[in-house]
Amino acid sequence: MDTDNQVWQKMISGERYEASHPYLLKKLSETQIILKKFNDLLPGEKQEAKDLIVSIIGSIGSNFRINKPFRCDYGCNIHIGENFFSNFNLTVLDEAEVRIGDNVLIGPNVSILTACHPLEVGERNKWIEWAEPIVIGNNVWIGGNATILPGVTIGDNAVIGAGSVVTKDVPSDVVVGGNPARVIKTIKN
Repeated sequence: MDTDNQVWQKMISGERYEASHPYLLKKLSETQIILKKFNDLLPGEKQEAKDLIVSIIGSIGSNFRINKPFRCDYGCNIHIGENFFSNFNLTVLDEAEVRIGDNVLIGPNVSILTACHPLEVGERNKWIEWAEPIVIGNNVWIGGNATILPGVTIGDNAVIGAGSVVTKDVPSDVVVGGNPARVIKTIKN
């Protein structure tokens, strides 16, 4: 069995790893405890909410708002720029790094997913997985119920239409929509 450090390094570097390793389960549990506290706060408890988010997120700008509920796996692999807003029910599976730029708006029920699972049933049954990083540029708007899949990069100024499933990279200055998401139009900036 891999050591704690080895399994963590495999996970964040995109190698196959054992997702049920005791160290990873412990880290997941620690994050879930903090998220439960965050999600249970009353609306007026703004400073407490900010402090809890800052305590688990890898890095985040000083001006942000994350509506409850919010869910992530580890938190420490998420890096967010300035002027960030996410609406209700953002889910980030951050087995790999998730980098989000400045001035990003995220609608309700959005999922950002870095975790990948093997097609081979024997490997899946051993809880083997790997992760691919996601990069979201500056000035991006992600509509409600969108899903961003592993390994995707979204360019600056892009708009992801509501309900879209983003399976491949999105260029800057475009609107994408659908499943799988495709370019609908170019934005004149």
